[in-house]
Amino acid sequence: MEPAVSQAQHIDLLVLPDTNLILVASVVEPLRAANRIVGRTLYTWTVFSPDGEPIETKSGIPIPVSGPFRPQRETAPLFVLSSYNWQRSTTSHLKMLLSQTARHRELMAGIESGSWLLAETSLLDNFSATTHWEDFEDFAAAYPQVTMVRERFVIDGKRITTGGSLPTLDLMLELIRRAHGYSLALEVSRLFIYEQERTRGDLLQVPAIGNMRIVDARVGAAIKLMEETVEAPLTLARLARRVGVSARHLQDLFRETMGVAPHEHYLALRLNAARRKVIETRMEFADIAAISGFNSASSFSRSYRAHYRESPSETRRRLKLKD
Repeated sequence: MEPAVSQAQHIDLLVLPDTNLILVASVVEPLRAANRIVGRTLYTWTVFSPDGEPIETKSGIPIPVSGPFRPQRETAPLFVLSSYNWQRSTTSHLKMLLSQTARHRELMAGIESGSWLLAETSLLDNFSATTHWEDFEDFAAAYPQVTMVRERFVIDGKRITTGGSLPTLDLMLELIRRAHGYSLALEVSRLFIYEQERTRGDLLQVPAIGNMRIVDARVGAAIKLMEETVEAPLTLARLARRVGVSARHLQDLFRETMGVAPHEHYLALRLNAARRKVIETRMEFADIAAISGFNSASSFSRSYRAHYRESPSETRRRLKLKD
């Protein structure tokens, strides 16, 4: 079920020179995708650089910014992004600004090498954190007051750190899940899947919602069956039997690798498919319910509202008004 969020979440991004373009995209693109999928603004963001000049990325493609990082008493989350040569930008003035703004921010995130800048400013002291695997040992030696964890990303209260571009994508999916529910996070993640035609024995790989990227082969087989049976959902017992495990074991495997029970993932798949029909077609809701595995239009409508905080008809009416 999607938690109720009354207004758009704003995020400030401080991007340092020599940052990879894909690292910035890993933060922004999932947020953009979430806005597009729901048809309204869930997230907004502002990009700053230390000096107000466009960011020259390592690929040579500049990133426009709104201006220099000169915080006042902003409370929005601040994401500090860096890939290479973070030391060149770590002036005493920037460290002072970060220390001052940390008093007001509800959350601060060190994205890839941005974790070094937070640690250098003592903003990770007594927190758990991670960084890029190549730098892990050096980081741990440089900042013994930080508890280093070998994870793709770490969320520890008011501090977040990530270990690279793809772990950052995983992080953003997890933040979307926490704010807006598993169904939306799954739908966003599926926008970033590139799959060649599957052959027998392939292991399903999906962007993670949580800390697991490559799912257990049996969970992968169960997910594939779910995708193929959206119109006529299988019971947990039949699903488990088809992949060769007990129902209880399949439940445990799902929770370990996906962070949810099988029925939650199954329902999210069906609702994702249904919402695309609601948005992209003029089909009757009873027909959408049928092809999405719901036994009636009313049960479909109840489930849809519980997850998306509006009815199917309200979704259509709201998007029609925007056209």
